[in-house]
Amino acid sequence: MKLTGAEILWECLLREGVDTVFGYPGGAILPAYDALTKYPQIHHVLVRHEQGATHMADGYARASGRVGVAVATSGPGATNMVTGIATAMMDSSPIVCITGQVGSKALGTDAFQETDVTGVTLPVTKHNILVTRPGDIARALREAFHVARSGRPGPVLVDVTKDAQQLTAEFDWDAAAPRSRPGRAFPAASSLAQALELINSAQRPVILAGQGVIQSGAEAEVMELAQRAGIPIAVTLLGIGGVPASSPSNLGMMGMHGEAWVNQAIQRADLLIALGMRFDDRVTGNLRTYAPRAKKIHVEIDPSEVNKNVAVDVALLGDLRAVLTRLLPSVHDVERGEWWAEINAMRGDSAVRDIQRLPDNGRLHAAHVIHDLWRATQGRETIVVTDVGQHQMWEAQYFRHEKSRSLITSGGLGTMGFALPAAIGAKFACPEKDVWVVVGDGGFQMTMCELATAAQEGLKVNVAIINNAFLGMVRQWQEFFYEKRYAATPITGPDFVKLAEAFGLVGMRVERRADVAPDVARALAAAGTVVVDFRVEQEDTVFPMVPAGAALDEMIRRPAPAAVPEPIAENGADPEWQMPASPPVPRKSPPRRRAPALA
Repeated sequence: MKLTGAEILWECLLREGVDTVFGYPGGAILPAYDALTKYPQIHHVLVRHEQGATHMADGYARASGRVGVAVATSGPGATNMVTGIATAMMDSSPIVCITGQVGSKALGTDAFQETDVTGVTLPVTKHNILVTRPGDIARALREAFHVARSGRPGPVLVDVTKDAQQLTAEFDWDAAAPRSRPGRAFPAASSLAQALELINSAQRPVILAGQGVIQSGAEAEVMELAQRAGIPIAVTLLGIGGVPASSPSNLGMMGMHGEAWVNQAIQRADLLIALGMRFDDRVTGNLRTYAPRAKKIHVEIDPSEVNKNVAVDVALLGDLRAVLTRLLPSVHDVERGEWWAEINAMRGDSAVRDIQRLPDNGRLHAAHVIHDLWRATQGRETIVVTDVGQHQMWEAQYFRHEKSRSLITSGGLGTMGFALPAAIGAKFACPEKDVWVVVGDGGFQMTMCELATAAQEGLKVNVAIINNAFLGMVRQWQEFFYEKRYAATPITGPDFVKLAEAFGLVGMRVERRADVAPDVARALAAAGTVVVDFRVEQEDTVFPMVPAGAALDEMIRRPAPAAVPEPIAENGADPEWQMPASPPVPRKSPPRRRAPALA
């Protein structure tokens, strides 16, 4: 059938199974928006900033496993998407971004709102393409979806000129099928045999579980490997949820702000089995001193990641689930009791960082908020979307994730402003689940305009602002490494309760730990989006911390207490989380503006 290029665009999205797109109209994409009126099956979410559109598409993709779609116009509309595209690229999130472009005859003339967006985004996309003819739109879009979701997922951008949207062409869905590619080679039998020999003979092995576990759907296979061979599991930030937090095999998170005993176990291991992770700097610390006595097996779908940062002894290229399915029948049943005893001894020695047993002295700590939020959401299907900073690390430490895709966060790029829009996308992907935004007061102010999107859509998300009146993680580095010269890190903000109410939403403020659980319950019971301003301790610190350039086990830890306080049962702290800690030392803080309490 003959359709305009704009109609072909929506026809392709519909046939790719797209039901929701996030976007912002403008002149160069206007023909596509006009044609959208003929496709009521596709719900368009009007964002307040194009960066928000890409984060929403990203959150949609991470929560559902499907491809997220964002739409924008040319020039500033397209360049506003770059941060979100880069975020998706670093974290292997499958999104397709569609941008309008000036007419093909005006290309290269510096026409109004013209930008070479394919050139701009070349380093941060898995693939991008400029389409100048309507007959090429279908093939470009089908190729985009195929590339975005295949192999290691990632973002793809399709830039369509205005005249290509306006002109007509024959639409043939089948003829536009993506070009066939040779299948990915499976690891050689010799490499599999070498990996099995290392696994079965190791005395102190550790599994490093990354986001690839979730993306491959290999959760069951990883658990079978760990349980059969008696191997402890350490998870990356993006791998959280791929292994249940309650599993005895799960040691916890590794890396810069990971558990101390996890990092120590990695450093003492004689074998690391890296599954769908890329050995980034926040995981390894100083590469020269990283796991010096360990052989290394790397199971990875992207060949470019193998031997990029850490030289490995065996590389198994391919889909993680398929590789493990091949390995598991030949893995020996082993208990490895001595190794576990050593790890448990390290766990006891490292427990001083926890603050769950601090007395409730009226000072609200972010870790208390996160832990109590976890307790209050037990028994509910919950997705937590975090921003970037101290609150992100506290969430990883104190909120216990049992299921895949229950934590969505910006790992590789560390994008402040990610959380709120990504949570909106996650809620559209999983409307039946509770969605919580955990965000600092700094990052929230970058994209808080998307509260208007939530209000316009009548969407229910719950926003927990961990408000310490600082750019907290930067302030922490200034405290440790710059003699507490807090240059440009104290930050003021609006009255977040009044801000929420200005959008027609519910706002609450919490300053005492006793109020956390009841106000979380109130937020969950409210019909629409709720913003909760948690006024937490200002100069609190994330422990442990591996300084830049240090070995993985050279951690800054919370000072040991002089005496261990008794458990505070009324605070609802779990015995397994009640670990000794030192009381916070009072420090001179900059003046803080407190909004008046609402009557």
